[in-house]
Amino acid sequence: MKKLILLGVLGVLVSCNSEPKKKKYDTEETKEIRNPEIIDRKEDMVSTPEAIANAHGYADWKDVIEVAFTFNVDRDSTHFERSWKWYPKKNSVTAITVDSTETTSTYTYNRNDMDSTAIAKDRGFINDKYWLFAPLQLVWDQNNYKAEVSVSETAPISQKKMQKLTIVYDNDGGYTPGDAYDFYFEGDFKIKEWVYRAKNQDKPSMITTFEDYKSYNGLKLPTMHTVKDADTKLYFTDVEISKE
Repeated sequence: MKKLILLGVLGVLVSCNSEPKKKKYDTEETKEIRNPEIIDRKEDMVSTPEAIANAHGYADWKDVIEVAFTFNVDRDSTHFERSWKWYPKKNSVTAITVDSTETTSTYTYNRNDMDSTAIAKDRGFINDKYWLFAPLQLVWDQNNYKAEVSVSETAPISQKKMQKLTIVYDNDGGYTPGDAYDFYFEGDFKIKEWVYRAKNQDKPSMITTFEDYKSYNGLKLPTMHTVKDADTKLYFTDVEISKE
């Protein structure tokens, strides 16, 4: 029960529509910010979400066949963790849990055909995956949100001036439709901080860092998130990314 309460406080579930929609972020405003590696040619301009994803190694994602990771939450004196194996080309997921007797159990499901048990597991997987792959989700979810870019905003934790990308998910589809995220980044397009706002409310639901970046077969992923004004951190261990 303690684990469920902890996740109820800290879990961030995100929209994950499967039906393609017309792109709504690809405006002239969002195209003003470019990937620093791209030369000054109009045809090479990319949107801000794409530039962020590219800075985190999105080009290498096409060759990934297996992802393994453990999602951890430390809050005060409590600890929670759960592990996953994900086969993105097959859309298959394995949940790995360890009970109080140190017995390991697994549950495998395919996201194309889920029953109620699989859906319960999948809510946790989508949450944990989003924390690790948020920069790439900006491309994966590009048809399911609206976006706005600000070129100079004060980041909530460091108080530094940064650029900000705000995305608001559609009000239909996914496990938690209508949620909003404010991504703070600098000229390298790597995310430094973010704000999660449930149902696009003005008041932040959670503010965390993006830090301890590590490279995995070309992907550059944040493995540590510390929560503002709280003795809480969310982090990843046992990360493995395998390519074809």
